[in-house]
Amino acid sequence: MNAQELFFQTIQAGNVENVKAQLLNNPHLVNSEDTRGFTPLIFATYFDKEDIAKLLIEHKANINGRDASGNTALIGVSFKGNLKLAELLLNNGANINAQNHKGTTALSFATQYNQVEVVKLLIAQGADINILDQDNKVALDYAKEKDLGEVIALLEN
Repeated sequence: MNAQELFFQTIQAGNVENVKAQLLNNPHLVNSEDTRGFTPLIFATYFDKEDIAKLLIEHKANINGRDASGNTALIGVSFKGNLKLAELLLNNGANINAQNHKGTTALSFATQYNQVEVVKLLIAQGADINILDQDNKVALDYAKEKDLGEVIALLEN
């Protein structure tokens, strides 16, 4: 197993001290990519590893790095509904309106998965509710399709 594979395995295991040690020995790992195109920050947030995400950000992880589908860490945590990680990423400069390869934004994903608290956060932080995806839809269109009353109300105000 090479250093990069070990690094990603250590992130998934959630061992902060081992991640820190590996970063000290191989600082370039902070913005490396695994075989699926995940950056360490995207990988850590995917597995809800908040402490490791903080550590990676402290070590200058690219907050807006993208996976093979064009998703950023913020887009990923938005559909999963992880409010703490969404706040962490936004507070450290995540692009709130980044779009993946299909034009989907964090707000659109949070809406589609009915992640009400994340929708509230993204709107409060200034997410653009009018960004169209490849299907020519905005977040409100998805909320209406799924009859998500609370999200519809948030997006219409």
